[in-house]
Amino acid sequence: MSLYGLQKFLYELNRDARVQERYRDDRAALLTQYPLTDEERAAIEAGDIGLIYVLGANGQLLMHFAAYLGMPWADYIKAMRDGIVTHGPVRAGVYTMTTGMDEKVAGV
Repeated sequence: MSLYGLQKFLYELNRDARVQERYRDDRAALLTQYPLTDEERAAIEAGDIGLIYVLGANGQLLMHFAAYLGMPWADYIKAMRDGIVTHGPVRAGVYTMTTGMDEKVAGV
């Protein structure tokens, strides 16, 4: 998996107006500049916040992408939760899930 490539894309899209312009004008060409898996590329193309989260994207980077897509905060949180239900536990990165969906962590 190329989590680095996914997060680099999100980072640059969040901070660089030229990358944002290329995302709007020729997304497919832009995405070839990043080492992405087919699943990562498809999730970006679809704006699938839930899948991108499950793939391991950092929430700080991802929340800016969601805002860029025009997604309200409550919908962003719901998309991450729905992503876990739809695609399974977070697979990589700092949010990798080590417990089951029905398990309590630290009594919560």
